[in-house]
Amino acid sequence: MRKIYHFKVNLIIEQGNTYAKVAVYDEKQSMKAYLMFKEFNKGSLQSLFETYPLKNGIYCTVTDVDEELVAELRNRLSCFIFLDEKVRVPVTVKYKTPHTLGKDRLAAVVGAHSLQPDRNLLIIDAGTCITYEWVEAGGVYRGGNISPGMTTRFKALNHYTRKLPLIEETDEVPAFGTCTEEAIRAGVVNGIAFEMDGYIDRWKQKYGDVFVFLTGGHAFYFESRLKNPIFADSNLVLIGLNRILEYNVEN
Repeated sequence: MRKIYHFKVNLIIEQGNTYAKVAVYDEKQSMKAYLMFKEFNKGSLQSLFETYPLKNGIYCTVTDVDEELVAELRNRLSCFIFLDEKVRVPVTVKYKTPHTLGKDRLAAVVGAHSLQPDRNLLIIDAGTCITYEWVEAGGVYRGGNISPGMTTRFKALNHYTRKLPLIEETDEVPAFGTCTEEAIRAGVVNGIAFEMDGYIDRWKQKYGDVFVFLTGGHAFYFESRLKNPIFADSNLVLIGLNRILEYNVEN
């Protein structure tokens, strides 16, 4: 039996390089459901529409566009947004090539700005890639940097060398390795932590008051490894996508 809800519901779909994250938000901006899919397509929608009174939706992808999924969403939702460079967003984007800007990066910027609108922001997204985004107080997005993520670095060392093994993440990471596996793990993990802290230190030296967000699949893995205070939220992109959807519905 279909559940009965007395509120409108937003469907948020973030298709990443590895997984699709799907969230359902109510009109109070409260997340009512969160799901992860290895593969998300037209067939995946049916149970969501049977469970929730989905009204509005947004779809963001960093991979190839699933045209069948887009067509189904357009057909079944009152308001549907496919996030591209033409969609209006509640921040000022100063990126020189907005058509090449990863939409997950843009959504993270919007999500961070919606939570801290009056602060200078540095947003670090630790996923397949590690991205660093800079937002001036008031919502002016100046740009950012892209670096290989932890798993990507492990795979690259294995792929581009003859003898280095493929290493997986573990909780325990030494300062220095006493065997090859430890040396790779310590080099990658500690190197990323030093990189993140280096960005934070540089931005604080240059701009003073900076609020730092850490998000992405490995956010909580690195949260305790940084010397600088940060705010970790693995759902920052979803928050931003929901804000972009609401912004366009309102306007």
